[in-house]
Amino acid sequence: MPQHCPGDGFSLTSKNENARRPAAMSLFNTVRNTIVPVHKEGYPFVAAFFVASLVLGWIFKPLFWIGMIFTLWCAYFFRDPERVTPQDDDLVISPADGKVSAIQMVTPPAELNLGSEPMLRISVFMNVFNCHVNRAPMRGRIVSINYRSGSFVNAELDKASEDNERNGLVIETRHGQIGVVQIAGLVARRILCWANPNEPVDAGERFGLIRFGSRLDVFLPAGAAPRVSLGQTAVAGETVIAEFASAKGPVISRRS
Repeated sequence: MPQHCPGDGFSLTSKNENARRPAAMSLFNTVRNTIVPVHKEGYPFVAAFFVASLVLGWIFKPLFWIGMIFTLWCAYFFRDPERVTPQDDDLVISPADGKVSAIQMVTPPAELNLGSEPMLRISVFMNVFNCHVNRAPMRGRIVSINYRSGSFVNAELDKASEDNERNGLVIETRHGQIGVVQIAGLVARRILCWANPNEPVDAGERFGLIRFGSRLDVFLPAGAAPRVSLGQTAVAGETVIAEFASAKGPVISRRS
C-alpha cells in the first residue's frame, strides 16, 4: 500500500510559487522597460499640468480628464529614453529626433566663427510629439557656445536658421570643427544647454533641450558625405546622418 509523504504537498506548492515568481518578474521588467523616464527639466511642467487638472476637475469634473490628457502629453514630450550610439569617429550621429528637413551647402552663422565658405548643413525638424533632448553628433571638445536672440517663426522654414532665436555649439573633432545649432520654433520659447566651453563631449551625449517644437542644424566641414535623405526620420543618438573618410557618395533613396 503506497504511503503518503507529508512533504509532497509542500514541495508542490513551492514549485508552483517558484514558477510564478519568474513570470511576475518578467512582467515587471517588461513594464519597467516600456516606461520611458521623464527628464528632470520636465518635472515642473508635468506637476503644473497635474495641479491644473485637479483645479479644473473641482470646477467641472469632465475637465479633470481633459487636463490629465494634457498632463500625460507633457510627460511624453519631456521623455528621455536611453539610446545606443555607434562609437566611430568617422560617423556623424543625429543630434535630435525628427524629420530631416534640409541637406544643403550653406554659409554657417557668423557667430560660430567657422568661416565664410559654404559647409554641409543637415537639419532635423522636431515637432511637438518628438523627443526634444539634444545629443552631441560627434566626439570632441566644445570650443565655444554662442547664444543669439531672435524671432519664433516655423522652425521648418529655411529662414529660421537666420531669423530665429538660436544657440550654437562649436565642437573640435578629429575631422575639424563642426557646428551644432539649436533653433527655437513657432511654439518654443526656451532653449536649454547644460554643456560648457572646453569640456569634452562624447557622441550621443546629452547637451541640451528645446521646449515645444524646434530644429537642430549640423554644419560639417569638407569630407563629410550625407547618409540620410530628405524626409527621413532620424533618431537622436542613433541615426547616422553623415560620414567622413568614405569613398561612397551621398545616399540615394526612393519613397514607396
